[in-house]
Amino acid sequence: MRIFISWITAIFLLMATSWTAFSKELDVNDIYAKRMELYKKAEAVSLIPWYYFAAIDQYERNVRLVRRDLPKATGVLGIYIPPERWAGPLNKNKHDTNPFTIAQFAGLGIDGNGDGVANPNDDDDVIFAIARYLQTYGTEHEHIKIALWDYYQRSKTVDLILGKVKIYKTYKTLLLDDHAFPLPLHTNYTYKNTWGDARGWGGRRMHEGTDIFAHYGVPVRATCYGIVELKGWNKYGGWRVGIRDINNTYHYFAHLNGFARNLQEGQVVEPGMVIGSVGSSGYGPPGTAGKFPPHLHYGMYKDNGYTEWSFDPYPHLKMWERTEKSQKKQRGRN
Repeated sequence: MRIFISWITAIFLLMATSWTAFSKELDVNDIYAKRMELYKKAEAVSLIPWYYFAAIDQYERNVRLVRRDLPKATGVLGIYIPPERWAGPLNKNKHDTNPFTIAQFAGLGIDGNGDGVANPNDDDDVIFAIARYLQTYGTEHEHIKIALWDYYQRSKTVDLILGKVKIYKTYKTLLLDDHAFPLPLHTNYTYKNTWGDARGWGGRRMHEGTDIFAHYGVPVRATCYGIVELKGWNKYGGWRVGIRDINNTYHYFAHLNGFARNLQEGQVVEPGMVIGSVGSSGYGPPGTAGKFPPHLHYGMYKDNGYTEWSFDPYPHLKMWERTEKSQKKQRGRN
């Protein structure tokens, strides 16, 4: 028999540890700590593990960063609940903040901090609203998966969120922003900005990445914390791997000579982990290779909740390369 905690009782039990909007500017570590505090509070009242809330929040935060039709976040959370869903679909007052009338119209809004107001811009109210919504479906993984589908109505979004769940569950921290250059720095390689250049194979198209030239067999490394979303053959990219990070960014590695042993779709990876090696595969049926000098094609794509598009990876590659060189030099001094 499933035991449900009274939402009103649970919220008031946690009021002693609630916090309000910024009274001063927070540094990055403070922000992460505040987010984790909110996720843990939601976990306590819903019995749903914190990493589900972290994954939803991280997905929505990154969608808001790349969309102009969504308001910017005012707190430390990125979750946005549209007015019609917060107040209730039949509620004529789309900006209603009265918990009683919102409940009458089956809105998601809730008073999460005990101030008598259901404020869609208050982090406590928002996280408790999401927690209560998920809990109505159940606390098991499959129940939450159904809840996410009903809420977003997009399979891709559900997959992205559940991928983040797996990453957060694996590392048990929110501090997953590190990156690595895709090739070991001690190897011989060269690259320049080729994003946007014309390509003719398979019809005129734009080059959606940066080519990093190196010898056959040079290790190719994951550039981020993420989950292997794709592994296999493509007639253009040859043997390739796609990794999705916590920022909704898809990292694409193509023309590989082969994959790392035991690399599988759905596997969690981290910066610097070897995923394959440099090759010249592609531009033909499976197994085709040698039609061009060996190199890694590295691309980056962003999902905005509707679609996905390519963006220039070159500045990121240069930044990761500089950072890794600096860290290596610093370690040498110590």
